[in-house]
Amino acid sequence: FRLLSDETRVEIAMLLSESELCVCEIADALGMKQTAVSHQLRTLRDMRVVKRRRDGKSIFYSLDDECVKNLINMAMKHAKEKP
Repeated sequence: FRLLSDETRVEIAMLLSESELCVCEIADALGMKQTAVSHQLRTLRDMRVVKRRRDGKSIFYSLDDECVKNLINMAMKHAKEKP
């Protein structure tokens, strides 16, 4: 639930719920610097929300598992519901 306390982390998680991305793709999508995105990704890794995969010199990030993806999607759906 700490993930939901930061808008940037939520945006990153939402992007990763759609597909695996590298830092530069996430930074471009959010209009942020790669260093700022990398910092947030480290926090998300520490929370076991995302995992990384190395392919040569590139590192690709995705949500840790289907359970995390479901939790994020449910939280966003709940946030959009009208009271």
